[in-house]
Amino acid sequence: MFTNVVVRVPGKSLADGLSGADLGKPNYTNAIVQHEYYINALTKTGVNITVLPPMEEFPDSCFIEDNALCTPKCAIISRPGAPTRRKEVQSPDLRATLEQHYDHIEEIKAPGTIEPGDIMMVGDHFYIGLSARTNKEGAEQMIGYLEKYGMSGETVTMKEMLHLKTGVNYLEHNNLLISGEFKSDPRFDKFNKIEIPEDEGYAANCIWINDYVIVPKGYPKTKKAIEDLGQYKVLECDTSEYKKVDGGLSCLSLRF
Repeated sequence: MFTNVVVRVPGKSLADGLSGADLGKPNYTNAIVQHEYYINALTKTGVNITVLPPMEEFPDSCFIEDNALCTPKCAIISRPGAPTRRKEVQSPDLRATLEQHYDHIEEIKAPGTIEPGDIMMVGDHFYIGLSARTNKEGAEQMIGYLEKYGMSGETVTMKEMLHLKTGVNYLEHNNLLISGEFKSDPRFDKFNKIEIPEDEGYAANCIWINDYVIVPKGYPKTKKAIEDLGQYKVLECDTSEYKKVDGGLSCLSLRF
């Protein structure tokens, strides 16, 4: 169960965020509205929410998931693979917020790079995608910290997707949303796999919070597949402006 969520309000500089998509620039007014609805959806799950202010100097800073991995036993500040995001993680308000909740805070060091969008938690075990943003050194440091606190991790080789959680997300109860290159990975065969159709690939990035699942708006097949499991309350949330800068539902919050 999660009790806390941290989000950061997007700045007007969001339009300059990193993007591999060809969907145009995000509309800031719409992005703010969508962010408010995102917070409203989170509130329904019963968590306490900390809202951090915009950081205009960092266009991608609203994607706060990539700043730290928050586990039940420690927080680990990341070192993003995108050079323009490196200094985000040193923001005093982020560290102060983590210190309010954690006695143990670790930090990834150079030459390691890791973005927690590449990390999927399944109980006390963590799958870490090796991507353009997360290198072997960063993953090894992360696994070392996890093992220090009695947890474990393993790496997942990736070839296609930006982040691990772009294509695979755990919904508890042994249910796994899965798409693209991960469908044939045997390490995930032990889960009940809900395969996301190619035309709804973006919807593989849903988030589970306290038996709610928040799904991106506009992906009816995925929404129905999750509802048909009969185990969750499903909430829709429009993240179309964030999709334009390669962001999804999980990217917009730290959950612990």
